[in-house]
Amino acid sequence: MPRAFADITFTPSVKAAQELYGSREANRGFELAENPRNELTDAEVQFIEMRDSFYQATVGENGWPYVQHRGGPIGFLKVIDSRTIGFADFRGNRQYISVGNINADDRISLILMDYPGRHRLKIWGRARVVHEQDQPEIIAALENPEYRARIERAFLITVEAFEWNCPQHIVPRYTKEQVQTMIEPLVTENENLKAQLQLLLSQQRDN
Repeated sequence: MPRAFADITFTPSVKAAQELYGSREANRGFELAENPRNELTDAEVQFIEMRDSFYQATVGENGWPYVQHRGGPIGFLKVIDSRTIGFADFRGNRQYISVGNINADDRISLILMDYPGRHRLKIWGRARVVHEQDQPEIIAALENPEYRARIERAFLITVEAFEWNCPQHIVPRYTKEQVQTMIEPLVTENENLKAQLQLLLSQQRDN
């Protein structure tokens, strides 16, 4: 039983490229694996629910791919079950390219990044658009009351495959909050040293 991602992506032309560049034998192991990796485990669930953004790709009716950045508060991409993830679609520039693409072709790919930890998770799936008037319970389950953004619809994605990438070439990047957490001990130490210096100077003046 092949890994689900290999079953999806290792087309004849991809296999020919692997043969050309000498990696065909190394990649053949993915086609002989026992675990298809099409059901999310605890590791994937925890990783997904800690993301505050991801990249998604859809394909238009003219065959052109479209890659879009999606962002929100940590946890806005939610795991419904081992084969389903979803997120609320916040109002944006109102071009609706991804929505239109999915309405014509439900295939979708996601790349989730952990830049500080240098981890990357790729997900292949099939998406559908959900509107509040049709399924309000899904919208309610995916919204975050603390994030004040207008929800226009939701995306539900059935996971067909996933694969972790190696950390090679992932340049670490940090959010403002992560930087603040990292430097907080230094800021505290600096404040303590300044307080000690002020006390020492005061004692010298008193003497």
